[in-house]
Amino acid sequence: MKLRLGSIPAVGLAFLSWACANAASPTGDDDGIGLGTGGASAAGGTFGTGGSPGTGGTTNVGTGGGVTAGGGGTTPGSGGTTAGSGGTSSSAGGHPGTGGASSGGKAGSAGASGTGGTSLGSGGAAGRGGRSGGSGGTGTGGLAGSGGMSGRTGGSGTGGSAGTGVGSAGAPTVYCSTPMPTGGTTHTGSNVNGTVNGLNYGIWTNGSGGSITVFSDAPAFSTSWNNSQDFLAHLGLDFRTAKAYTAYGTITALFSEKKTGSGGGFSTIGIYGWTHSPCVEWYITEDSFNGLGGGGGTTVTIDGGTYTLSNTMTTGTGGANACESGHTGSWAQIRSNRKTARTCGVVTVSDHFAAWEKQGWSLGTLSMVHINIEVGGGNGSIDFPVANVTTTSN
Repeated sequence: MKLRLGSIPAVGLAFLSWACANAASPTGDDDGIGLGTGGASAAGGTFGTGGSPGTGGTTNVGTGGGVTAGGGGTTPGSGGTTAGSGGTSSSAGGHPGTGGASSGGKAGSAGASGTGGTSLGSGGAAGRGGRSGGSGGTGTGGLAGSGGMSGRTGGSGTGGSAGTGVGSAGAPTVYCSTPMPTGGTTHTGSNVNGTVNGLNYGIWTNGSGGSITVFSDAPAFSTSWNNSQDFLAHLGLDFRTAKAYTAYGTITALFSEKKTGSGGGFSTIGIYGWTHSPCVEWYITEDSFNGLGGGGGTTVTIDGGTYTLSNTMTTGTGGANACESGHTGSWAQIRSNRKTARTCGVVTVSDHFAAWEKQGWSLGTLSMVHINIEVGGGNGSIDFPVANVTTTSN
């Protein structure tokens, strides 16, 4: 707050006259206000011109010299500044107040150092940039931040959500060293479905022997199998309305995985789902127990990787399908097979859909988008410390 000197009441003048008569020397108090030395009588001295308030912190002004009554004058001599200068931007307070020279008296004694306030002077020091999210909860759920948003100068940076997050350029990123969460709930069976942490999980198999473990606080899962037939386990999004993929904006899948054991006669690790009207089973294969293959055909570059595109008709394994009600017979199976395998990354699913449509392949309405493992038997397991699917609109 600013100190202001206006007209001085009679009681105040009496007190100042008494102070001049009884004070042998100037003294300061804890607030840095000291009485200026009275000196010689000043005839009608004016108030000393004080320093302006310091710009430190919350504009607490440094205390200057106190008001000194000039001896014999009708107006108090200016014993010091109205308010000592609060100092320049400083967390430790202002410089000592500069005492104003009295008119008809000695210079007022300088006040104690002004207290600059609780915050750093003049706007505060630049805030430290936030560090990228480190290990912790999840991006939407994982245990380590992946590329948290960089802090901006002047404010604390926001740490990335654990597991997955948004990098400073706005693009989704994955922290590939995210550790596997602990705890979780394990489900077994040949046809398991449920919801956890806003995502849909499940198992489908036409054999026996398999489990999936999901986590309530992380977009992650693990699964294991000892199965002689087709086995699938997933975590992702099921869409309950009949809309084209374009209605969901940009659809992105983020994953990190570590596998052990074997995947039987065939396997695919990546993103998987179905569309309806027409019925299409689709795969974006990022990794495999058996090699990616791919062969010839049209290639596209998406997310920095080269994929081979294919479209064939199939009846699946044992005739099982997730086509819309009433569908009979075979269905289309569309694939994007990555030429170079990877175990961690970002997949812009909508870009694959757009690439397939560019080939003239009809997709219909979107039914699901899953982080998925499919094996044709074998005995193995896989951990997905990151397994998340996001959209930019509902």
